[in-house]
Amino acid sequence: MLTYLDNNATTRTDPDVLTAMLPYLSELYGNPSSMHSFGGQVGAVIEEARAQVAQLLGAEPTEIVFNSCGSEGNNTAIHAALAAQPEKRHIVTTVVEHPAILAVCKHLEKRGYTVTYLSVDGRGELDLMELEAAMTGGTALVTTMYANNETGVIFPVEQIGEIAKAYGAAFHVDAVQAVGKVPINLATSTIDLLTLSGHKLHAPKGIGVLYVRKGFRFRPFLLGGHQERGRRAGTHNVAGIVALGKAAELAQINLAHTKREAELRDLLEYGILATIPDTVVNGGGAPRLPNTTNIGFKYIEGEAILFMLNREGICASSGSACTSGSLDPSHVLTAMGLPYTILHGSIRFSLSRYTTEAEIRQVLTVMPDLVERLRAMSPFNNDQAEWLQKRDLAVAT
Repeated sequence: MLTYLDNNATTRTDPDVLTAMLPYLSELYGNPSSMHSFGGQVGAVIEEARAQVAQLLGAEPTEIVFNSCGSEGNNTAIHAALAAQPEKRHIVTTVVEHPAILAVCKHLEKRGYTVTYLSVDGRGELDLMELEAAMTGGTALVTTMYANNETGVIFPVEQIGEIAKAYGAAFHVDAVQAVGKVPINLATSTIDLLTLSGHKLHAPKGIGVLYVRKGFRFRPFLLGGHQERGRRAGTHNVAGIVALGKAAELAQINLAHTKREAELRDLLEYGILATIPDTVVNGGGAPRLPNTTNIGFKYIEGEAILFMLNREGICASSGSACTSGSLDPSHVLTAMGLPYTILHGSIRFSLSRYTTEAEIRQVLTVMPDLVERLRAMSPFNNDQAEWLQKRDLAVAT
């Protein structure tokens, strides 16, 4: 039996979503930008999907721009915000952002922009006083995530936005992990630009959205055709757009059921903490997404845990799927100041509305023996080892 607990990496496409999109991969294959009626007939379904996404976000349909993914949305948002105020050369972000934000900021630093990277505390939370101190009249953009993809820690986005507005800065939120898991109402929000990705809420990969607040001075990042009111060139991915619309509709309905995901997450956490010594929930004291837990197992390697879980048919991860090929410790957990004994033995379990109690109990059955076996083979089994203290110091600096 497959137990899939890696939903922050990607989600199963909902069967109803698949059904909705299939006609636009077969008989209704026309290009909506064509002049003939065969192509033009699909234009109406694009607008229906736009309305469905807008309703989930508490936005207006005209504020929804379809694109390919979260990374495109993040890149577009940052460049659009800077183009709107070209005289300003300062960006504020955080040290725990997704690579789709951090890589862009590092690139912009090479082009003469100044970037302030806000720190987080041991629970993964921001200090808003640090944000306030970083802001200047030359700050063009504040860009933060809504919720962290590794720990699930939720940032106080509205308070962040109020500070950004006080200094005349644009405010962008990477909400890829939050949309469909927590209620969002952009009609009353301080957010100017918001990113989401379809495959995080049971739509297929390859479709996303950038929300652009009405009245925001937006300049497109991808130039060419007239699609999306001139805000994003490229032939519409009709099947993907229809799928995302349906997924948004279902997410709106299922928001009421996220309490169940939180209960299953808590069952998993309590069960592991009760049966396995030397474990800790990373970010456990902070507000978190209902579906996400990041648990540190001291004295063992996360890669070994994942390998043995995989042999049991259990899918989890050690962090962002976009950095899964790296042997470096998580930049998120490193920024939280976690000791080496936890840093390299932390595993993320992320649930969905398809997760069952039986699956959670399977993990709880497997984990104690699995961890015990790995610790028996581990070269380090206490916090006092001199070489381990040196590693902790190296990580901290």
